Parts: sequence; C-alpha cells; structure tokens
Amino acid sequence: MTMRGPGMGGGPAMKKADDFRGTSRRIVALIQRDRFRLASVLGFGALMVCGMLAIPTILGDATDLVIRGSAAGGVDFGALARTLGIALGIALVTFVITVHNGRTIAKMAQHMAFELREEADRKIASLPLSYFDARPRGEVLSRVTNDIDNLTQTVGQVTQRIVQGVLFIVGVPIMMLTISPVLTVIVVVTLPLTLLATRLIGKRSQPRFVKQWATTGKLNGHVEEMITGHQLVTLFGRRDEGAAVFKRHNEELYENTVRAQWVSGLLGPAMMFLGWFTYVLVAVAGGLQVAAGALTFGQIQAFIQYTGQFQNPLNMLAALFGQVQSAVASGERVFELLDADEQSPDPVAVDDALARVEGRVAFEDVSFRYLPDEPLIENLWLSAEPGQTVAIVGPTGAGKTTLVNLLMRFYDLDAGRITVDGVDVSTVERERMRRRIGMVLQDTWLFDGTIAENIAYGRPEATRDEVVEAASAAHADHFIRTLPDGYDTVVGAEEGSLSAGERQLITIARAFLIDPSILILDEATSSVDTRTEMLVQQGMIALRQGRTSFVIAHRLSTIRDADVIVVMEHGRVVEQGDHDELLASGGAYARLYEAQFAQPAVEEEPAGA
Repeated sequence: MTMRGPGMGGGPAMKKADDFRGTSRRIVALIQRDRFRLASVLGFGALMVCGMLAIPTILGDATDLVIRGSAAGGVDFGALARTLGIALGIALVTFVITVHNGRTIAKMAQHMAFELREEADRKIASLPLSYFDARPRGEVLSRVTNDIDNLTQTVGQVTQRIVQGVLFIVGVPIMMLTISPVLTVIVVVTLPLTLLATRLIGKRSQPRFVKQWATTGKLNGHVEEMITGHQLVTLFGRRDEGAAVFKRHNEELYENTVRAQWVSGLLGPAMMFLGWFTYVLVAVAGGLQVAAGALTFGQIQAFIQYTGQFQNPLNMLAALFGQVQSAVASGERVFELLDADEQSPDPVAVDDALARVEGRVAFEDVSFRYLPDEPLIENLWLSAEPGQTVAIVGPTGAGKTTLVNLLMRFYDLDAGRITVDGVDVSTVERERMRRRIGMVLQDTWLFDGTIAENIAYGRPEATRDEVVEAASAAHADHFIRTLPDGYDTVVGAEEGSLSAGERQLITIARAFLIDPSILILDEATSSVDTRTEMLVQQGMIALRQGRTSFVIAHRLSTIRDADVIVVMEHGRVVEQGDHDELLASGGAYARLYEAQFAQPAVEEEPAGA
C-alpha cells in the first residue's frame, strides 16, 4: 500500500558494529527478564558446581587410602567403598541438575524468542512507511526471523555452559589454594594470556560476523524478490541476471562466513596450546613437591583434575566464542529494528472528532518530500466538497498517489495541513480516521484465507449476507459462485487460481463492505478487462453516491463523469475543472487526452507501394 519515494528501494548501507558491549548488555537484560528461571538455573548451577568441585578431592582421598593401605599391608575396602559411593552419589545429583538446567534454559530461550517476535511485530506496526520504502522486505524479514532465531538459539546453547564455566573459574582456584598455593599461582598466571588471546581474536572476528548477517539479509531480500516476481522475471528473460545476482550474494555470504568462522576458530587452538602448557608446568612442579613430601599422590591427582576443570571452561568458552560473536551481531540487527524511529504518536483523543463525516476534504498549503533535497509537493491547495468525485490525473511521478497517502496519514506533512470537515487530520487518531476511508489500490493484496474472509477484512463481524451483497455490488458474485468452494475458496497473496481482474474485484468488494464516507480509488480498474470495467464502473457510480471520492486514473475514459478533474504536474495542481471545461481550455488535460486518444497521424501504406 505504499508508494516508493524517489531514490528509494535499495537497502541501506549496514553500519559497522562497534557496540559489542552495549549489545551484550541488552542481551543479558533480555535474559534477566525471566528472573524466576534464571534464579533457578543459577541456584542449581551453583549446587552442581559445588558437587563437581568436591569429586576430585574425594577421589584424591580414595587414591591416598589405596596407597596408604598398600604401604601398611592392607587396604580398607570398606572406607574405599564409602568414599567412592559418595563420589558416585554426587555425580548422579549433578547429572539430574544438568538435565533440569538444560530444560529450563531451553524454555528461557524460547520465551525470549517469543517476546522478541512480539516486540518486532508491534514495532513493525508502528513504523512509518518510509522505513519500509528504504529497505527490501526480505531484509526486514531476515531480522525478524533469521536474526531472532540465531540470537535465541545461541542463548539457549551457551547460557548453561557460560554459567557453569564462570562458576568453575571462580570455584576451582579456591579448591586449588586448599591443596597448593604454589601450583595455584602457576595455573592462574596463564589466565592473562587467555584473556589477551580472546580480546585480540574477538576484535577481528566481530566485524566479520556483522558482514555475514548483513549479507544474509541481502541474500534473503533478493530471493524474496525473485520468488515474488517470478512471472515477471521469466517474462522479461532476466533469469540469468537474477541468478548472477544470487551467485554474487551467495559467494559474498560464503566468503564472509568462512572468514568469520576461521578467525573465531583460532581461539580454540590457542586455548588448547595454553592449556597443555599449563599442564606441563603443573606436572613438573607437582612432581617435585610430591618427591619432597609436600604433597601426597592423591593431592596431586586432585590438583591435576582441578587444572582440567579450570582449563575446560576456558576452552569451552573459547569454542563458543564464535557463536557468541554471531549472536551479538544478530542481536545488534534486531535492536536496530526495535530502536528505529516510529511514526509520530497519535494525539490523545478526548472525543471522536470524525464520528460523523460529511466528506469535505481540503489540502491547505501542503508541502511534502520523500527526500530532504528532492521536492515533490510544494504549497498545494485542493478541496473536495461532500459527495463530489475528484479525479486526479497527471504524468507518472506527479504526486497523485502521494496525495492520497498523505490523506491516509501514511506519511506526515512537512508543512501545511489536511482537513476533513474542517478537522485537521493530524489531530485525529489514525485508526479512527482511516475507518472512515475506503481504499482500492492498483496492486491487489489478498491474505491467506477464504474469499469471504478477504472481503470481510475491514469488517470481520460482517454476516455472510452482507459479504455476498458487497460482492454483488462489485460484480464479483458470479465468478465467485463458479469456483469449487464458492465464497469458502481459499486464496492467498501468491494464489495463482484467480486472474488479476478477479483479485481486483475482491478488493473492490472489500471497499463496498466497509461503507466508507470517503473513497479512494487508485487505478482500481486497471487490472480488469473492458467488459468487467464497464460493470465495475456501474458499481462505482453507486458506491460513490453521497461519498467524497478521489479517483487516481491514467485511463481518462474512466473519469469523464467526475465532478472535478485535477491535473497535477511536478507536485502542483496546474488545472482543475470538469471534463468539458478542461478540454475546451486546451491546457495540460487536453494534451493528455489527445495523446491518449489521438489516431495515428501516418496511415499504413498499401502493400507493394
């Protein structure tokens, strides 16, 4: 239902992501919304980590029991069994907690996805049409689907591991200190090297993930465009060009994804190298302490296990680092959508100023432009009296469709005002005002549902008899009844079983049903054949009775009976009057009329001349 402004239609340039911390904080804030589940994960996670931290010490004690028993001539198998039984019990408890936390985090992630999709849906409903004019639909769709899915799935995959990893990183050094402060210092000294590697690699991988998801959006936009316009692409033989564009986007996505994954993947090997280096230092130093009698075999065994517990979370976080970078890149794109400037808010309605609309419409010194440096409509004055039919004609780009978009408040004015019955439409809630206006566009739109549901889209409470009456008025009842399921035939946005004319008749019936006070017809009969056009014109005459109507037309034969014909050029009204007056004046309308209906000036020469 939009008209693209001059220069519109291409996707905006994606800005470089430079707020990793800010986006990460917002993602954490999203997780914190589900406080109950988060508290459950943290509480049980802490209990699980405590149990896992106790197991190496218990197993170390079991080792010392065996060594001391062997040296004393007999192992106390009862004590050994009790010790190992405690370790097994703790292991079973940690397993149950792990399963519980996994299920809880999955619910958290899906709840986040649910809320983000709802927020995105509400946001899209409140965005001005200029936002969609500047972006391909596939790009916006990619943010609402792919990016939200990537963000929430990653949250579900890494939250439990991050919680567990952080608790280990905090708890393991404490257990290490109880065994050997010297060995603990050796392990902790390697931590700055780990942080440095993470920082260096992260700086280089994050921009690549941003490019990856930006390219994904461009690819989706192109695919959506090619599928929607498949017939047109085939008709004009542009399949090869479309395939070339797809190949270019696909190759760009491939290259960006490989680069992002390769750079982020360097962190894993780096962490593994640091981990083995730490093991070697601990083994050498620990062996010397055991030889000196400062530590027992069981203690050094426990310490080596703690070293693994300390290194494993770091390695695990490193392995997840690429996913986190990708999720943050997606999160930034989602937040850019959620943070986009909304349309100006509706005024607080005290009463319904347009409860009863007579239909007097006036454009008073109206100025509007899509782009700041490209004027379109400047200082326009135009009025329509109740019940009048005002036809708007002019060359392409003159601003005809823009006029009705401004009346519908799809865009806000730069200057001037538009009034209905003397009431400035900017002081009325958009929804209340639009309820009084019926609109039929050149581009038909049907949603997935039955024909009856499509006709009743503006009045869902309408009865079947009212739907049939509206279809009859639009001369659509006959062809609807010839369909296998009649009014219950399922159609959709891409439904191919209906012709363009039949789809247009359904949208016209939709306008009949809402019984509007003001009617807007934007090339409403352009998709119907000549015979059907005559029938529709008869219905339109009946529909326009007692209503103010604005008819945008290129075919001048359809607006001869209009009360006022307004001729626009370059955003200005250059002429207005009825058909006979404008023809007699010999101005812009007469030139348009002659150009459309003049006979060829050169007769075809006889064969053989």
